[in-house]
Amino acid sequence: MTTIAAAGHASVAIDLNQPGTYLNWNIFTISVANLVLIAVMVAIFGAALLLPFPGRRHQTEAAPDATGPDEPADPYPAAEGDERMWTARLRRSVMGSLPPNKLLPDRQPAYVSSWVYVFGVGSLAALAVVIVSGFAIALGGPDWWHYNPVGHFFNSLHLWSVELFMALLVIHLWGKFWMAAWRGRRALTWITGVVAFVASVVECFTGYLSQQNFDSQWIATNGKDAFNAVGVGAFFNLMNFGQMLMWHIVLLPIILIAIIGAHVLLVRIRGVSHPLPVDRPRGLAARKAAWAADRAAWRGPTKRYDILKEGTIATVVILVLTVGLASLLSSPNVPPVTVRSWTQVAPADFLATAASELNGTSLTASYGPPYNPSGTPQSEWFAPANWAGVRQPIDPAQTFVLGPLAKMAPTDPALAAALASYNAASADQQNKWATSYLNAMTKVKFVNGTPVLPAGNYGPVPAMLSTELTLARSGAIDAALSGAQPFYGTDFTKPLLFLEDGAYYANQATAEHLTGDQWGVMNETGSYPGQPWLWLYQMWYHVPGWRNSANIDLIAIYMTGAATILLLCIPFIPGLRDIPRWIPVHRLVWRDWNRQTASGSASQSHPEPAKQK
Repeated sequence: MTTIAAAGHASVAIDLNQPGTYLNWNIFTISVANLVLIAVMVAIFGAALLLPFPGRRHQTEAAPDATGPDEPADPYPAAEGDERMWTARLRRSVMGSLPPNKLLPDRQPAYVSSWVYVFGVGSLAALAVVIVSGFAIALGGPDWWHYNPVGHFFNSLHLWSVELFMALLVIHLWGKFWMAAWRGRRALTWITGVVAFVASVVECFTGYLSQQNFDSQWIATNGKDAFNAVGVGAFFNLMNFGQMLMWHIVLLPIILIAIIGAHVLLVRIRGVSHPLPVDRPRGLAARKAAWAADRAAWRGPTKRYDILKEGTIATVVILVLTVGLASLLSSPNVPPVTVRSWTQVAPADFLATAASELNGTSLTASYGPPYNPSGTPQSEWFAPANWAGVRQPIDPAQTFVLGPLAKMAPTDPALAAALASYNAASADQQNKWATSYLNAMTKVKFVNGTPVLPAGNYGPVPAMLSTELTLARSGAIDAALSGAQPFYGTDFTKPLLFLEDGAYYANQATAEHLTGDQWGVMNETGSYPGQPWLWLYQMWYHVPGWRNSANIDLIAIYMTGAATILLLCIPFIPGLRDIPRWIPVHRLVWRDWNRQTASGSASQSHPEPAKQK
């Protein structure tokens, strides 16, 4: 896999698989790649605020008659006597809320003259490229991109289209916040937009988990702690890559497209939010007039707007950018760690880990739900993990050591005798043997690949673990731990837990800058950008007083959930919803419109509410 992946990268102009560069600031350590991505996003948003918008000087159409309807409420009326039929009622309701000129508009308000307005269409265009590139990957199966250069290119297309999609989505969210786009009965539009962003984050998260490379392994083993802490890890198992793949390609896309579709329809129904006044309304009467104007249909001047042309241009631009980035930068593919590769590089660590499984001192042995009842789950006021209980029972000694050895015992008399001796001993004696072996591992030597320990009371453990090492070197332990499923065998929970119990796995992650204050869901291997839009979740792991807490995963989930609810409820929270008025970034968005209204060239800057139909 490594050779083919390297061949796939040989033709790229820039090799981002080289070790990344990281900067330290206060309590944070962040990769230069992530900083570059964030800087580019901020630069794009700043440019959208400052650069002139094409066509802003084109003549606009005068305001239509404020008393006239846009078009008949029902251009296809029901036959006499059928008006109360459910079908007829639904048609009238739909045509009244979303007539064709709103669904596919050819004109838009004259104040829509800023680059900030294009990021919504741009994110939709990027999503289309994401879906198409995902289809291309699916043509060859979930893993062909690991060993096929064509598949790897499609994977690169998918990666960079996702990066563009999330970047444009975040910039779109920034723009709508500073425009206070929830005004005028548009709160639901804002809420569906935020929910779409959250759903996109989860969709991207499952995509990273589906890669089956080292980065996905590390994200899975770290992320599982948060999901386990809230009691859903047994049902949404990050280490079951087959489950994550199905969520990524089937369930979440359906949910995401449905939410985005609802958001777009709400935009078409309610229209884009009206400009905020340059000067804040003073007095109750003025504020009520502004609220009424925000809720009213726009009756001011309009200009031509070819929505299909704009969407086509956006898609072409996104496609060119994606192909260019994929061709120049490719995509990361550090091979996954296996039990076999572990034994080839750090056999002593493997043996020490196996001994810790036998004497019950490993991380998994003391983890608690959903794997066993031994540990104390994370708790803040209560422990949600206890509600779910033990749903994926794992006895580390039996799962990682005794079980695989028992399968080999019928063909290995020496191993059978060692296992019989071990099983016949008391639990206390077994623990003493394993502990003595574990303590002696600091002095182990390997002679022709065979572990040799100083004299001690180890019982049958040396014979057992020597055979375990031989099996692991052959790949048999990997097969035993991941091959319990009779069909696809995509659940890597057991091998990943075994790997996590050792030091080698974490050392590899440290070398890739994925550990500690650079938690796996933020950075990517090499010099590739990771997922900076997850800063809100990542941030809580750095807060003094919390970062060393045994309950930090649960705290991070609670705080991220609270922050998300706060973001959803901005339209209803006085103070928060007024920030765009206090910090008038909106003046840059609507500066051309404000200039026109100030000079009197626009017929109506704040039109009166339209008469009800």
